[in-house]
Amino acid sequence: MRRRVVSLDSVSQVTEHDSPREPGADSDWEGVRLHVVSGKGGTGKTSVAAALALALARGGRRTLLVEVEGRQGIAQLFETAELPYEERKIAVAPGGGEVFALAIDPEEALLDYLDMFYHLGRTGKGLKKLGAIDFATTIAPGLRDVLLTGKACEAVRRRLKGERGDKGPWAYDAVVMDAPPTGRISRFLNVNTEVAGLARFGPIHSQAEAVMRVLRSPETAVHLVTLLEEMPVQETVDGVAELRGTGLPVGGVVVNMARPPLQADDENDAGRRLTPELLDAGLRAAGVRPTKALVAALLGEADEHASRIVLETEERRTVRGLGLPVYELPLLPDGVDLGGLYRLAERLREQGVA
Repeated sequence: MRRRVVSLDSVSQVTEHDSPREPGADSDWEGVRLHVVSGKGGTGKTSVAAALALALARGGRRTLLVEVEGRQGIAQLFETAELPYEERKIAVAPGGGEVFALAIDPEEALLDYLDMFYHLGRTGKGLKKLGAIDFATTIAPGLRDVLLTGKACEAVRRRLKGERGDKGPWAYDAVVMDAPPTGRISRFLNVNTEVAGLARFGPIHSQAEAVMRVLRSPETAVHLVTLLEEMPVQETVDGVAELRGTGLPVGGVVVNMARPPLQADDENDAGRRLTPELLDAGLRAAGVRPTKALVAALLGEADEHASRIVLETEERRTVRGLGLPVYELPLLPDGVDLGGLYRLAERLREQGVA
């Protein structure tokens, strides 16, 4: 597939929000440079991560979108070729910002590590051909996580060279990591504990310590994506508790695929039920003959809708009870295509995420 860079001009325009945020207003995450996005499988965390990278790049900034699970989900969303193990520009944000993407391969990351600390060069390539690299990352999953998180943290701390050769500005204004699901996120990020059984000193230990300094710093926020359904919300609650227990910085909660209410006061009227008498009168007022079959079918749909509103109201209350910033993204009827990503990014920006 031919690689292409997209811009807002090539997609449909975003819909205006009811109360749009003023351009240039401070975001909720000022100072955060590493945004880790996790969520239960099926909640759309990759789409949210991609939209967040676009939102953060708005206004001429540079962001790096990092994938660590090898699924090539980012490439599919941006309709580009599979991402190699290199930082590649994949999109242009409103205002001239740029989004780069990187699919981190643990084997290639280990080769980088061996070359950086041991200067193995071609010898490392030879180890890969012998299968030693794959063997090492398989028997030592803690090492694998250090390599994956370490590459992202390196991008966070990297600076460009200044005009006189000194340290210049950050290479990226923000790095967004499409991380593993909520059930594994604390263990994945808490690499210091994982590596303790591998090495208590030396380069590997030092690398893990450096990674943890970034992950536990105010520069990092772990955002969780959920749906207004019982299992995803419960997993989000458990994930927040686990992250707090391990001392990792919890960010916000993104309620994804939120369906719009059928009437303005749906949430407040969640306990009300449409009666046959009200429906009969409403149909007659509209000039429709209220047959028994029609009334029964409409009552069934109304009851199903009311039950969903009750459930979503309860789950929304649970999410808000976490005491974290909560953002909502709409369900896109046609799925998340390229234009949809830009619309989601604008919604995030309007709510103060970026």
